[in-house]
Amino acid sequence: MEAKNESLLEIHDLSVAFRMYDQVLGQKDLQVISDLHLTVRPGEVVAVAGSSGSGKSLLASAILGILPGNATVKGHLHYQGQELTPARQAALRGTEIALVPQSVAYLDPLMKIGAQADGHRRPKPTEKRRELFRRLSLPEKTGKLYPFQLSGGMARRVLVSTALISGARLIIADEPTPGMSLDQALEALKLFRQMADQGKGVVLITHDIDLAFAFADRVAVFYAGTTVETAPAADFRAGPEALRHPYSRALWRALPQNGFQPIDGFQPYAGALPGGCLFAPRCPYKTAQCEQSPPPVREIRGGEVRCYHGA
Repeated sequence: MEAKNESLLEIHDLSVAFRMYDQVLGQKDLQVISDLHLTVRPGEVVAVAGSSGSGKSLLASAILGILPGNATVKGHLHYQGQELTPARQAALRGTEIALVPQSVAYLDPLMKIGAQADGHRRPKPTEKRRELFRRLSLPEKTGKLYPFQLSGGMARRVLVSTALISGARLIIADEPTPGMSLDQALEALKLFRQMADQGKGVVLITHDIDLAFAFADRVAVFYAGTTVETAPAADFRAGPEALRHPYSRALWRALPQNGFQPIDGFQPYAGALPGGCLFAPRCPYKTAQCEQSPPPVREIRGGEVRCYHGA
């Protein structure tokens, strides 16, 4: 296994904007991700958590280079120490870097599942695919079916298997478990954990963060298109006192098993972001400094936090 201190994926100062038209056909850029940071090392699972609209799925598309044509990407994306240019993204996509997409619409409706999972690889990984199907509780006949004959949960498990068959060194799993039973979701996460234990890297984008805590090495918390905290998963298991950012603590307390305690306010819309800290309008600790300028990323207690008052 490779040393964990050698980064597989490094993202710094990532910004994504979309060119939009207003009601009088004037153009404007809608900033949806700003100053986002993330690092994934060989041998680890990094869970990405946050509310809907925080930029989690857009991050996956930016890494793979599959954003729509009206997107502008700035910042630094590196894979194994080399810049992820559009040409390199195209060359690595589906081979070195594999995606478990959020939408089951990625399955070809005109092709049987077995042929899709095996792909164009030679020799065909049919036995490996069948073993993965068994582990994911997919019936033997699944390979002979078309996508419309699958339930939503079955389709998601098929998508998980196709990424694992690829032999990729970096797997980006975008909400892979909705529609699965608890046992099926746990088995899928065990497979990702095993891939990481073999020296690969996994980015696990998920709303099931209580499950992710059990399998991830680190958790990155997104809010309004940026990273507010990255911490060892053990800190999330320990409780809010071990966390560094007020939003991370609020996210922990909002879990059903932790009291389901919501906080006032809502995540800001990408077209109306506050000028300082993005969380300041909802934060009980905000000061004038928080409202005037975005806080930098700081290293605290073995993690990273974007907060003037993080401790």
